[in-house]
Amino acid sequence: MEILAQLVMALTLVLMITGKTPLYLTAIVGASVAALAAGFPLTGDAEVTITSMVESGLNPVIADMAGVLLFIGIMEKAGFLDAIIKKIIFVGRKAGGGPGICTAGGVAAGIIGALTGFTQPAITAAVTGPAATKLGVDPHKTAGVQAHAGHLGNFGGFTHPTQVAVIATAGISFGLINLIGTITALSVFAISFYRLKKEEIHKGLELSEEKINEIAASLEESETNQSFGKAILPFIVLVAAFAAGYPVFIVGIFCSLLVAALSKMKLFEGEAAMLDSAKRVATPLIATIGFLYMSSVINEIGIPELLSDWFGPALEVAPIQTMALVAALTGLVTQSKGASAAIVVPFLGVVLETGVDPLVAAAAAAGPAALMQYYLTGGPVAALATTIPVVPGSELKTANKFQRPSILGGLAVLFIIVTFMDFIM
Repeated sequence: MEILAQLVMALTLVLMITGKTPLYLTAIVGASVAALAAGFPLTGDAEVTITSMVESGLNPVIADMAGVLLFIGIMEKAGFLDAIIKKIIFVGRKAGGGPGICTAGGVAAGIIGALTGFTQPAITAAVTGPAATKLGVDPHKTAGVQAHAGHLGNFGGFTHPTQVAVIATAGISFGLINLIGTITALSVFAISFYRLKKEEIHKGLELSEEKINEIAASLEESETNQSFGKAILPFIVLVAAFAAGYPVFIVGIFCSLLVAALSKMKLFEGEAAMLDSAKRVATPLIATIGFLYMSSVINEIGIPELLSDWFGPALEVAPIQTMALVAALTGLVTQSKGASAAIVVPFLGVVLETGVDPLVAAAAAAGPAALMQYYLTGGPVAALATTIPVVPGSELKTANKFQRPSILGGLAVLFIIVTFMDFIM
């Protein structure tokens, strides 16, 4: 019966990787069929039942995710998020001309994605893309840099289903893994920025005063009149509080009250904005429960033992590096960090059995897939394909070709980080 269950789960994983069937439904249905094939009862007094495995997906990290989204909802309503984004883009223009503008636009979109769970580079690219091209940046490369936002949103953020599932599986909390993700994503941006600046110097492009004023005017267009100092204060408090170990859900509520007070917003209006933002938790909530349920079934039917046998020699020598390699290859093949969970999450369980530090293992599991999912096509959803239409003159294949060296550079940076952390911990 166990072999039959393993075959069913193997078929489920193949379907998830190929993307021929709905991702989350495939995970849940496939896991259920595998569990039934293995002989686990639906419910009852047995030590392991399908009900108990479903309940294993109700992880406390879901509450943290909700707290962040409540906070972001009122930040958006108050205009604080717009003020922060506006400042980031302004600084980018001052720091690096055309390359600085498109890099800042990508970073800003990545921050939005990291906090809201929806990374959409076109949101800022609609302004910063045309602005950067007017300053001489190649349109294809402008779009490519903007679409790096997904790395920051997926690996530095709080709500991506696979990120949440990895955190829950490793038994860690938000905080340091987000810092590792942010550093890795920013390294990708930094590499692309360097390449663009080098090209700008080689071509001898200069910024005319007229063009600088033109760009400055376009960047000043914003519906918010909130100051950056006021807008950033609640965000600093939020980050400091959860870094100190306080419950993210409670901190999110109190920081939301701080936003309401600073913006002089009525509490009823603020609560409505918070609850509206909480709707964003729906997809990561279902996905997290489904992936963790599937992971529980995978553990119970003996697949981790098989993986451990297959990768035994590599795991004995370099478990963290093996985890990073498996995650990178999975992200490359699936072109989806979400679909990567089918392999990454259960393999993470195997790696944790070797006694490595959970934080390092989680970073090695979540990061490579967040990078390599964009390598082949720039990402199938809400990435390069949606950025191209708002950057005049850009084309997907050429833009993606520009992205690839920077993505590999970011992967190397992450590999160095986890290897160093593994050595000292």
